[in-house]
Amino acid sequence: MTTADTIYWDPYDPALARDPYPVYNRLREEEPLYHNDKHDFYAISRFADCQRGLADWQTFSSARGDILEIIQADIDLPPGTLIFEDPPVHDIHRRLLARVFTPRRIAMLEPRVRAFCRRALEPVTGAERFDLVEAVGAEMPMRVIGMLLGIPESDQPAIRDRTDETLGTQDGGKINQEDILSTEAFRDYIEWRKQHPSDDLMTELMTAEFEDERGTTRTLTDDEVLTYCTVVAGAGNETTGRLIGWFGALMARYPEQRRELVADPSLITNAIEEILRFEPTGPFTARYVTRDVELYDRTVPAGSAVLFIQAAANRDPRRYSYPDRFDIHRVTQHMTFGVGAHYCLGAALARLEGRVAAEEILGRFPAWDVDWDHAELAQTSTVRGWKTLPLVIEGASR
Repeated sequence: MTTADTIYWDPYDPALARDPYPVYNRLREEEPLYHNDKHDFYAISRFADCQRGLADWQTFSSARGDILEIIQADIDLPPGTLIFEDPPVHDIHRRLLARVFTPRRIAMLEPRVRAFCRRALEPVTGAERFDLVEAVGAEMPMRVIGMLLGIPESDQPAIRDRTDETLGTQDGGKINQEDILSTEAFRDYIEWRKQHPSDDLMTELMTAEFEDERGTTRTLTDDEVLTYCTVVAGAGNETTGRLIGWFGALMARYPEQRRELVADPSLITNAIEEILRFEPTGPFTARYVTRDVELYDRTVPAGSAVLFIQAAANRDPRRYSYPDRFDIHRVTQHMTFGVGAHYCLGAALARLEGRVAAEEILGRFPAWDVDWDHAELAQTSTVRGWKTLPLVIEGASR
């Protein structure tokens, strides 16, 4: 762990993941360029350094992945994996998805997102206690992404569960990179959708014409469509579900701020931003270093893997006043969705789902506590959030 003189941070250590912020604070203040000898990676934790580095794709490349294990495995990545590409190919592929994730099209989804949330909450309305992750966090994002992709509702849980399994850690804390890159879950749907086109993302991806990096006008191959669908399903299910879990946990820890949101729901939009800053679901992002980099009088050699710890950057006192204070009135920018070319394409959708979930949950359950003895953090190397979060409803009929 850590001693008074030695800082040790291991992204695979579940004990450190339970409360990583003391270690993050020490990294940021004492070793802003940190090297982990055991797993052979560098870590950068200050806001300005993360902002500069994540925007510099020429030096800190995504072409070998943005997950530490995948970078170090040095495997071939399928085309169309936006988060594992650099410009100009990345920009070409990103534009195809950006057509679907425009602010106008996302805003139009709100009635359907709200309907999914209300349906998820119906079985627990009036309950004395329930697991927020099981009831809403694992349910609502799954329905939203399934709707976007055109996956039948009956099949959506299997898609979600497979995504969760690929992100879970195993064998000493590491994910199976072969599983996380698998596209098999969507192959049958692609074949079926060819014969039954619809108003969904899968159909749009199969039919959209674009000019590729060679200047050829074409449509996506089946394998490319499969990769797109896998990326959207993974990003949309896991991270948004964890955001809803953090909403439940933080509103229990800060009941006075929860009461403010109940009294004035217009504050919820800003509260979601503070939750994203305070407990980012994706706490760090990996990059491959393409050239020697001089930082803090040290050299990060070309070929290294580096982790930009956005969760540490989000609490950098050089950027924020009282950074360890949770404040729903704070107006600020954060690093949770990244910066530059790889800024999260689904940020607007995640914000929409977070806001709608908060509005609907607070409308039914204005007060709750958490049974912390039975709450469990999910242990993955890419996402941090609650696997189970039992809410105990205050004032429920008994």
